[in-house]
Amino acid sequence: MTPQSWTELLMLVVNATGETLYMVALSALVTIAVGLPLGVLLFVTRQGGLIVTPWLSSLIGLVVNVGRSLPFVILLIALIPLTRLIVGTSLGSTAAVVPLTIGAVPFFARIVEAALAEVEKGRIEAVLAMGGTLRHVIEKVLLPEALPAILAGVTLTVVMLVGFSAMAGVVGGGGLGDLAIRYGYQRFNNQVMFATIVVLVILVQILQMLGDRLVRALQHRR
Repeated sequence: MTPQSWTELLMLVVNATGETLYMVALSALVTIAVGLPLGVLLFVTRQGGLIVTPWLSSLIGLVVNVGRSLPFVILLIALIPLTRLIVGTSLGSTAAVVPLTIGAVPFFARIVEAALAEVEKGRIEAVLAMGGTLRHVIEKVLLPEALPAILAGVTLTVVMLVGFSAMAGVVGGGGLGDLAIRYGYQRFNNQVMFATIVVLVILVQILQMLGDRLVRALQHRR
């Protein structure tokens, strides 16, 4: 490749990486905002929970399980009409946030539920014995005690979103996946394919390292 070709490749990779980070960051924020309360609701309404509601727990569980069972590529295609309705288009990085979020919320909700289930029941009972309400239990016991596990789940979810964002390139979602398909696969450009793979690997390693350090820092403070 000529110096000009290398410069063009670098610009393509930098722009695609920026689009990927945008998709992952925005979808992660929405996933946490929706998945956290959904996971709490799954925990408190299930059998043995704080407000046992079998029908609600079953309904939410069914929706979450259906969302987790669908392969993301199929979900991408199935949600094209909904994406167009919400964003106005099914192409581009912003449009990809819709299926990314819908695909990640069920996964993160189950992580939150599992994290809350690890909290010692004695702490919950102590707050209730002192006249604490459901809100007190959630805000003062469940979330603070489960925070390291939840943050570890956030890291897993963000890493998963990086992979999802790459698959979004199949339907023109932008980012590194779109770059690999349009400039690498369709044009038989091995340099582009290799560059996107390297960037994705580095990106995942950095995100995992930062997440692990944050979790360890929180655990040391406890």
